[in-house]
Amino acid sequence: MLSLVAFPCCAFAEQSAEDLAKALANPIAAMISVPFQMNFDYNIGPAEDGDRFTTNIQPVVPISLNDDWNIISRTILPVVHQSDIYPGAGSQTGTGDTVQSLFFSPKAPTSSGWIWGVGPAFLLPTGSDDLLTADKWGAGPTAVALRQQGSWTYGGLVNHIWSFAGDDDRSDVSSTFVQPFLTRTWPGGWSATLTADSTYDWEGGGWTIPIGLFGGKVTKIGKQLVHFVGGPRYYAESPDGGPHDWGFRVAVVLLYPK
Repeated sequence: MLSLVAFPCCAFAEQSAEDLAKALANPIAAMISVPFQMNFDYNIGPAEDGDRFTTNIQPVVPISLNDDWNIISRTILPVVHQSDIYPGAGSQTGTGDTVQSLFFSPKAPTSSGWIWGVGPAFLLPTGSDDLLTADKWGAGPTAVALRQQGSWTYGGLVNHIWSFAGDDDRSDVSSTFVQPFLTRTWPGGWSATLTADSTYDWEGGGWTIPIGLFGGKVTKIGKQLVHFVGGPRYYAESPDGGPHDWGFRVAVVLLYPK
């Protein structure tokens, strides 16, 4: 079992750990990070006896355009294992569909302290199984806005994706993602985040709203900076066949600050 140890040397002082935790609260921070986010969901399907384990591989890579602007690349590639999501479905293991976002973001906040970014989002049909993919190509706009005041970060991220190509026998995609978030950081690299990674399916109808409360800690393993995160999620709203009641998330984020 990994222990969360604070390193008191100058290269990893408490203040720098707090600064890293604060940077992680910003989805478009100019810092390379590679999260491995593991989500456990239960009570899936019409009989509510299915379960799903999803590992989202989510590299974030900033690219400097000039003295004033960055492009922030955010990729989400899910690796899924699921069982009994409907009667007779059996189990599936493999990759799901990738969402690739690009945010054009000013390097400096606005005069009122807002940090923002806008750009395109793309849906790539990388699913390895018919039950793990929409089998559609999609695209749409994405945006994020947040403020950081003292130890608090608050804001939201949105996108909407429409399908424009793919298997004609599969349902079209028209999906809105809304993610409000509130994070509090403390000295030593500790943090707590309240979020709701909400999705509205305009084709099938209905919201999926898991509300999560996650604790985090920035630390080191050898020379590698790491952020550990974990906590419960509760599905306040879910369509028929979706996850219900409680789930859980743990994540390991590899950090590569400049």
